[in-house]
Amino acid sequence: MFARDIMTAPVHVVSPDATVAHARNLMVRHKISRLPVMENGVLVGILTKKDIAYRMRQGEPAWRRRPLDRIPVGVLMTEHPVVVQPDTGVKAIARIFTKQNFSSVPVVDGGVVAGIITKTDLMKSALVRQITYPVGDVMEDVPAVSRNHSLNHVITVMRERNDKVLVTEDDGTPAGIITETNLAFYEDEPKVSGVIGKDVTILRRETQDGLRGPALMAVASVTAGDVMTSPVITASPATPVPDALALMEKHHVNSLVVMENGTVTGIIKRDDIIKEVAK
Repeated sequence: MFARDIMTAPVHVVSPDATVAHARNLMVRHKISRLPVMENGVLVGILTKKDIAYRMRQGEPAWRRRPLDRIPVGVLMTEHPVVVQPDTGVKAIARIFTKQNFSSVPVVDGGVVAGIITKTDLMKSALVRQITYPVGDVMEDVPAVSRNHSLNHVITVMRERNDKVLVTEDDGTPAGIITETNLAFYEDEPKVSGVIGKDVTILRRETQDGLRGPALMAVASVTAGDVMTSPVITASPATPVPDALALMEKHHVNSLVVMENGTVTGIIKRDDIIKEVAK
Protein backbone atom coordinates (compact mmCIF):
# COMPACT_ATOMS: atom_id res chain seq x y z
CA MET A 1 0.00 0.00 0.00
CA PHE A 2 1.03 3.58 -0.68
CA ALA A 3 0.36 7.02 0.76
CA ARG A 4 -2.39 7.67 -1.78
CA ASP A 5 -4.22 4.51 -0.61
CA ILE A 6 -4.59 5.57 3.03
CA MET A 7 -4.34 9.38 3.10
CA THR A 8 -7.22 11.59 4.20
CA ALA A 9 -8.43 14.11 1.63
CA PRO A 10 -9.47 16.85 1.17
CA VAL A 11 -7.38 18.59 3.82
CA HIS A 12 -8.54 21.37 6.12
CA VAL A 13 -5.92 24.13 6.21
CA VAL A 14 -5.29 27.39 8.03
CA SER A 15 -3.19 30.50 7.40
CA PRO A 16 -0.27 31.57 9.65
CA ASP A 17 -2.13 34.82 10.45
CA ALA A 18 -5.26 33.06 11.70
CA THR A 19 -5.68 32.83 15.47
CA VAL A 20 -5.00 29.62 17.35
CA ALA A 21 -8.56 29.87 18.67
CA HIS A 22 -9.84 29.67 15.09
CA ALA A 23 -7.56 26.72 14.36
CA ARG A 24 -8.68 24.88 17.47
CA ASN A 25 -12.32 25.46 16.54
CA LEU A 26 -11.62 23.90 13.13
CA MET A 27 -10.04 20.88 14.84
CA VAL A 28 -13.04 20.45 17.13
CA ARG A 29 -15.59 20.94 14.34
CA HIS A 30 -13.95 18.48 11.97
CA LYS A 31 -12.66 16.07 14.65
CA ILE A 32 -9.04 16.39 13.55
CA SER A 33 -5.79 16.92 15.43
CA ARG A 34 -3.62 18.91 13.05
CA LEU A 35 -3.85 21.52 10.30
CA PRO A 36 -1.41 22.22 7.46
CA VAL A 37 -0.56 25.92 7.41
CA MET A 38 -0.73 27.48 3.95
CA GLU A 39 0.41 30.91 2.78
CA ASN A 40 -0.17 32.03 -0.80
CA GLY A 41 -0.82 28.43 -1.80
CA VAL A 42 2.47 27.19 -0.30
CA LEU A 43 2.78 24.80 2.64
CA VAL A 44 4.75 26.70 5.30
CA GLY A 45 4.04 24.70 8.46
CA ILE A 46 1.76 22.43 10.42
CA LEU A 47 -0.13 23.06 13.66
CA THR A 48 -0.99 20.11 15.91
CA LYS A 49 -2.96 19.77 19.11
CA LYS A 50 0.40 19.10 20.83
CA ASP A 51 1.57 22.60 19.83
CA ILE A 52 -1.56 24.05 21.43
CA ALA A 53 -1.44 21.82 24.50
CA TYR A 54 2.12 22.54 25.57
CA ARG A 55 1.73 26.32 25.44
CA MET A 56 -0.05 26.10 28.83
CA ARG A 57 3.11 25.13 30.72
CA GLN A 58 4.20 27.81 33.18
CA GLY A 59 7.80 27.58 31.98
CA GLU A 60 6.82 28.70 28.49
CA PRO A 61 7.35 32.38 27.56
CA ALA A 62 4.38 34.55 28.48
CA TRP A 63 3.65 35.36 24.84
CA ARG A 64 3.03 31.65 24.20
CA ARG A 65 0.49 31.52 27.02
CA ARG A 66 -1.72 34.38 25.90
CA PRO A 67 -5.43 33.68 25.27
CA LEU A 68 -5.90 31.60 22.14
CA ASP A 69 -7.68 34.40 20.32
CA ARG A 70 -4.53 36.53 20.61
CA ILE A 71 -1.96 34.01 19.38
CA PRO A 72 -1.38 33.69 15.61
CA VAL A 73 -0.96 30.19 14.23
CA GLY A 74 2.47 31.13 12.90
CA VAL A 75 3.77 31.47 16.47
CA LEU A 76 3.04 27.87 17.48
CA MET A 77 3.27 25.95 14.20
CA THR A 78 6.16 23.72 13.19
CA GLU A 79 7.82 25.23 10.14
CA HIS A 80 9.00 23.33 7.03
CA PRO A 81 7.16 20.07 7.80
CA VAL A 82 8.39 16.79 6.35
CA VAL A 83 6.17 15.67 3.47
CA VAL A 84 5.74 12.48 1.44
CA GLN A 85 4.73 11.75 -2.12
CA PRO A 86 1.56 9.86 -3.11
CA ASP A 87 3.65 6.79 -4.06
CA THR A 88 5.58 6.64 -0.76
CA GLY A 89 5.18 3.20 0.80
CA VAL A 90 3.36 2.63 4.10
CA LYS A 91 6.40 1.04 5.74
CA ALA A 92 8.52 4.09 4.86
CA ILE A 93 5.86 6.38 6.34
CA ALA A 94 5.75 4.28 9.53
CA ARG A 95 9.52 4.67 9.82
CA ILE A 96 9.20 8.46 9.51
CA PHE A 97 6.61 8.48 12.29
CA THR A 98 8.75 6.26 14.52
CA LYS A 99 12.17 7.85 14.01
CA GLN A 100 11.00 11.48 14.14
CA ASN A 101 8.11 11.16 16.60
CA PHE A 102 5.65 12.53 14.06
CA SER A 103 1.90 12.14 14.33
CA SER A 104 1.18 13.10 10.72
CA VAL A 105 2.74 13.94 7.36
CA PRO A 106 1.20 15.94 4.52
CA VAL A 107 1.07 14.25 1.12
CA VAL A 108 2.28 16.62 -1.59
CA ASP A 109 1.80 16.00 -5.29
CA GLY A 110 3.40 18.45 -7.72
CA GLY A 111 3.71 21.10 -5.02
CA VAL A 112 0.06 20.80 -4.05
CA VAL A 113 -1.13 19.32 -0.72
CA ALA A 114 -3.18 16.34 -1.88
CA GLY A 115 -3.87 14.81 1.52
CA ILE A 116 -2.54 14.06 4.97
CA ILE A 117 -1.61 10.82 6.71
CA THR A 118 -2.14 10.40 10.45
CA LYS A 119 -1.67 7.50 12.85
CA THR A 120 -5.35 6.70 12.36
CA ASP A 121 -4.77 6.43 8.61
CA LEU A 122 -1.83 4.09 9.15
CA MET A 123 -4.16 1.76 11.04
CA LYS A 124 -5.94 1.14 7.69
CA SER A 125 -2.84 -0.57 6.31
CA ALA A 126 -2.87 -4.29 5.58
CA LEU A 127 0.48 -4.45 7.37
CA VAL A 128 -1.30 -3.67 10.65
CA ARG A 129 -3.70 -6.57 10.19
CA GLN A 130 -0.74 -8.94 9.94
CA ILE A 131 0.21 -8.21 13.57
CA THR A 132 -1.54 -10.93 15.55
CA TYR A 133 0.60 -11.45 18.65
CA PRO A 134 -0.55 -10.44 22.16
CA VAL A 135 -0.50 -6.93 23.58
CA GLY A 136 2.06 -7.97 26.18
CA ASP A 137 4.66 -8.39 23.43
CA VAL A 138 4.49 -4.77 22.26
CA MET A 139 3.23 -2.73 25.24
CA GLU A 140 5.32 -0.04 26.96
CA ASP A 141 5.51 1.20 30.52
CA VAL A 142 3.23 4.14 31.26
CA PRO A 143 4.20 7.36 33.09
CA ALA A 144 1.83 8.15 35.95
CA VAL A 145 0.80 11.16 38.02
CA SER A 146 -1.68 11.56 40.85
CA ARG A 147 -5.01 13.32 40.34
CA ASN A 148 -3.73 16.17 42.55
CA HIS A 149 -0.60 16.92 40.53
CA SER A 150 -0.57 20.37 38.93
CA LEU A 151 -1.11 20.89 35.22
CA ASN A 152 2.43 22.24 35.03
CA HIS A 153 3.80 18.95 36.38
CA VAL A 154 1.62 16.93 34.02
CA ILE A 155 2.91 18.82 30.97
CA THR A 156 6.50 18.44 32.17
CA VAL A 157 6.08 14.66 32.42
CA MET A 158 4.36 14.48 29.04
CA ARG A 159 7.13 16.47 27.39
CA GLU A 160 9.91 14.44 28.96
CA ARG A 161 8.32 11.18 27.83
CA ASN A 162 6.69 12.53 24.66
CA ASP A 163 3.70 10.55 25.81
CA LYS A 164 0.30 10.59 27.46
CA VAL A 165 0.13 10.03 31.22
CA LEU A 166 -1.96 7.81 33.46
CA VAL A 167 -3.66 9.45 36.44
CA THR A 168 -3.81 7.17 39.46
CA GLU A 169 -5.65 7.04 42.74
CA ASP A 170 -3.71 6.84 46.02
CA ASP A 171 -3.83 3.04 45.85
CA GLY A 172 -2.33 2.96 42.35
CA THR A 173 -5.55 2.09 40.52
CA PRO A 174 -6.31 4.02 37.30
CA ALA A 175 -8.39 7.18 37.77
CA GLY A 176 -8.07 8.61 34.27
CA ILE A 177 -5.73 9.37 31.41
CA ILE A 178 -4.42 12.65 30.01
CA THR A 179 -3.54 13.09 26.34
CA GLU A 180 -2.59 16.05 24.20
CA THR A 181 -6.26 16.30 23.26
CA ASN A 182 -7.24 16.85 26.89
CA LEU A 183 -4.81 19.75 27.16
CA ALA A 184 -5.39 21.31 23.75
CA PHE A 185 -9.18 21.30 24.05
CA TYR A 186 -9.46 22.07 27.76
CA GLU A 187 -11.96 24.92 28.11
CA ASP A 188 -11.65 25.99 31.75
CA GLU A 189 -8.26 27.69 31.75
CA PRO A 190 -7.63 30.19 34.56
CA LYS A 191 -8.81 33.64 33.48
CA VAL A 192 -6.39 35.58 35.69
CA SER A 193 -3.25 36.59 33.80
CA GLY A 194 -0.13 34.71 34.80
CA VAL A 195 -1.67 32.10 37.11
CA ILE A 196 -1.45 28.99 34.97
CA GLY A 197 0.17 26.27 37.03
CA LYS A 198 0.16 28.40 40.20
CA ASP A 199 -2.00 29.03 43.22
CA VAL A 200 -3.09 32.63 43.65
CA THR A 201 -4.48 34.43 46.69
CA ILE A 202 -7.22 37.00 47.07
CA LEU A 203 -8.50 39.00 50.05
CA ARG A 204 -11.55 37.65 51.86
CA ARG A 205 -14.51 39.99 52.13
CA GLU A 206 -15.33 41.29 55.59
CA THR A 207 -18.05 39.28 57.38
CA GLN A 208 -21.20 40.82 58.91
CA ASP A 209 -19.65 40.88 62.37
CA GLY A 210 -16.78 42.92 61.05
CA LEU A 211 -14.22 40.13 61.18
CA ARG A 212 -12.18 39.25 58.17
CA GLY A 213 -11.08 35.84 59.42
CA PRO A 214 -8.05 34.53 57.55
CA ALA A 215 -6.58 37.37 55.52
CA LEU A 216 -6.06 35.39 52.32
CA MET A 217 -7.94 32.67 50.44
CA ALA A 218 -6.22 30.27 48.05
CA VAL A 219 -7.58 29.71 44.55
CA ALA A 220 -6.65 26.22 43.43
CA SER A 221 -4.66 25.76 40.22
CA VAL A 222 -5.74 23.29 37.53
CA THR A 223 -4.85 19.71 38.45
CA ALA A 224 -4.56 16.40 36.65
CA GLY A 225 -7.99 15.41 37.94
CA ASP A 226 -9.53 18.46 36.25
CA VAL A 227 -8.39 17.59 32.72
CA MET A 228 -8.23 13.78 32.65
CA THR A 229 -10.54 11.49 30.70
CA SER A 230 -12.28 8.82 32.74
CA PRO A 231 -12.94 5.90 32.92
CA VAL A 232 -9.79 4.24 31.62
CA ILE A 233 -10.25 1.54 29.00
CA THR A 234 -8.11 -1.50 29.80
CA ALA A 235 -6.92 -4.77 28.29
CA SER A 236 -4.96 -7.75 29.54
CA PRO A 237 -1.44 -8.62 28.33
CA ALA A 238 -2.88 -11.70 26.58
CA THR A 239 -5.25 -9.65 24.39
CA PRO A 240 -4.36 -10.10 20.69
CA VAL A 241 -3.36 -6.86 18.98
CA PRO A 242 -6.31 -6.98 16.50
CA ASP A 243 -8.73 -7.24 19.44
CA ALA A 244 -6.99 -4.33 21.15
CA LEU A 245 -7.35 -2.21 18.01
CA ALA A 246 -11.05 -3.12 17.80
CA LEU A 247 -11.47 -2.05 21.43
CA MET A 248 -9.74 1.28 20.71
CA GLU A 249 -12.04 1.87 17.77
CA LYS A 250 -15.14 0.98 19.77
CA HIS A 251 -14.31 3.45 22.54
CA HIS A 252 -12.77 6.12 20.25
CA VAL A 253 -9.39 6.03 22.03
CA ASN A 254 -5.86 5.50 20.73
CA SER A 255 -4.44 3.58 23.67
CA LEU A 256 -5.37 0.97 26.28
CA VAL A 257 -3.97 0.64 29.78
CA VAL A 258 -2.76 -2.92 30.28
CA MET A 259 -3.71 -4.54 33.59
CA GLU A 260 -3.06 -7.95 35.07
CA ASN A 261 -4.50 -9.15 38.37
CA GLY A 262 -5.66 -5.63 39.20
CA THR A 263 -2.23 -4.08 38.66
CA VAL A 264 -1.17 -1.68 35.88
CA THR A 265 1.58 -3.34 33.84
CA GLY A 266 1.85 -0.98 30.86
CA ILE A 267 0.06 0.68 27.98
CA ILE A 268 -0.57 -0.31 24.36
CA LYS A 269 -0.77 2.56 21.86
CA ARG A 270 -1.09 3.03 18.15
CA ASP A 271 2.55 4.15 18.30
CA ASP A 272 3.55 0.64 19.40
CA ILE A 273 1.67 -0.85 16.42
CA ILE A 274 3.34 1.64 14.06
CA LYS A 275 6.76 0.63 15.39
CA GLU A 276 5.97 -2.97 14.46
CA VAL A 277 4.93 -1.93 10.95
CA ALA A 278 8.17 0.07 10.58
CA LYS A 279 10.38 -2.96 11.23
